[in-house]
Order: sequence, then C-alpha cells, then structure tokens
Amino acid sequence: MAVTLRLSPADLLRCRFAISPMLETLSAVRLLSPRERIGPHRRWLDTVDTRELDLRPIALLQPRRGYTPDFLSPPPVSPHARFEDELAAVAATDHDRVGAEVRRSLADTPGAAESPTGQLLLGDPTIVLQTLVSLVKQAWEVLVEPFWPHVRGLLDADVGFQTRRLADGGLDRLFAELHPRLRWNNGVLTREYGDDEHRDLRGEGLALVPSAFKWDQVVVIVDPPWQPTVIYPARGLGTLWQPLSTDRHAALGRLIGATRAALLLSLDDPASTTTLAHRHALAAGTVSEHLSVLRDAGFVAGERHRHEIRYGRTPLGDAVLRQ
Repeated sequence: MAVTLRLSPADLLRCRFAISPMLETLSAVRLLSPRERIGPHRRWLDTVDTRELDLRPIALLQPRRGYTPDFLSPPPVSPHARFEDELAAVAATDHDRVGAEVRRSLADTPGAAESPTGQLLLGDPTIVLQTLVSLVKQAWEVLVEPFWPHVRGLLDADVGFQTRRLADGGLDRLFAELHPRLRWNNGVLTREYGDDEHRDLRGEGLALVPSAFKWDQVVVIVDPPWQPTVIYPARGLGTLWQPLSTDRHAALGRLIGATRAALLLSLDDPASTTTLAHRHALAAGTVSEHLSVLRDAGFVAGERHRHEIRYGRTPLGDAVLRQ
C-alpha cells in the first residue's frame, strides 16, 4: 500500500516549499491524545497548560489512520503563511464541503458519528464551521503561538537545507533524500505504507511542507481541488526542545557524549538509522557509528522491520535514563 504522485516536466518546475502555522496547530492538537506517541515533544507537552481547552471536536476529526478534513488545513498558498490568513481561508469554506468532509472523517472512526461530539459535528455546517474556527484559534494561542519563533526557526532551517540540497544535486537528489519514508524513481514520488492512492499531476506543481509537530508521519494530500502536497517531518526535530532537560541527563551527556545521550533519549519508539539521522540533522554514517557504541554497551538493540533495522532502548538503556 502506498501513495504515489507522478510528476510531469511542468510539475517539476512548479515545486515549492511552504510553512503552515495552521498545519502545525492541528498537528499539535493531535499530540494531546493519550493514544498518540509524543516522540521528541515531551518537554513541550509538559510545558503547555490545556486545562481551559476542550478540543474534542478537532481531535475527533483527526483519526490516527483515516481522513482528516482538508478544509481544516488547506495547502499554504504562500511560502510563509500567517496564521490569521490561513484561519480566514478556513472560515470561508463552502458549507457543503464542510458537511461532506466532516461526514467522511467521522466514518473512519467506529462509533464517532454516534458520539455526542460526533452529533455536534453533524449539525448545521454553518455553526460547525464557526465552532471549529474558534477552537483552532484557541489551540494556536495556547499550544503553538508562544513557541512559534522557535518552531519557525526549525522549519526555516529545514527549508534552507533542502534548498541547498536542491542546488547541489537537483530535483532528483532533493526528492530521493527528502525523508526516509519517501521514494523517488522515474518521475514518481512514493510514500510507503498507509493508503493506496495515486494522482497524475498535470502542471499543478507540488507543495512541500516541513512540519515540527507531525514528527512521525509523512502526509500526502491528493484530493482535488487542493494542490498536491507532501507534509514531512522537518530535519533536526531531535534538537527542537532542549534534549538534556535535567542535571542527571546532562551528566549522562558528559559521560557518553551529548550526541549519544540525545540519541538514547529519543528512542522511546524504535527508529532506523536514516530516521534518526533526519531527526537529529546528522549524517547517517555518524548515527550508525554512535548506535554501534550504544549497542556494544548494551544500551540499544536492533530488530529487523521489513527492509530496515530499527533500534530501540534495552532494559539497561531504560535503567540508565531512570537512574
């Protein structure tokens, strides 16, 4: 199962990078769910105060596997979109589209449409849209806006890195190395796993959107009328929040090295060498070398998953972080 995009020569000339504060806000809301893996964002989650927020309507429209309404985060139309402009675009959504996309999203979660929140979302689309716009605005103000300069810096750094990669190796190298989940071959960009969808681009071009809060997924928007869009985790996510957040962890960094300590801390979920290299903005060879040392010390172990080896902490590695 894979999502594929076939690009024509005209599309290659219309590839662009963009940053979306609206997308970051929705992705941050998703991370509040106890079912979600928090990854590198534990320190952020420990910082935000969500006691005054009731974001259940937005959360219900973001199934872990399934359809999230496209009208909530349409592809940004400018390289550096402002949240206010994106929110205004959402507020102007056609009400028929709101109703259709909400129903499609709820259908992907068993029992969602019958729940009290689901019934609310299936009401008058005019009121539903007003409610969602208000909730997204609250989520932005609490979850993302206070940290936006820091997050924006990471996203800008990713775009700068990818632009230099494009200058050095052209579009072939850019697409081949954009993210470990993506594959590029003979004009076709493929995201492995997930839905089975395909779209032939006919001059619309492709929007490439790095994300900080969508840290573990690559999302591809293929449904018209939106411009085809690839949303991918930004490079260097492992450095976004202070990784060694306690004196004990800082001491671990002095003992085994800051990079090895950061890698060990980031392995709450098993990850491959290429994923860790992207997440920590390191060369794959450097990550491989550090993982070898951690493995030899008994702190991590590798396990084959399809075509790659994923590394996770051993009980000894967990104990080192606890003690």
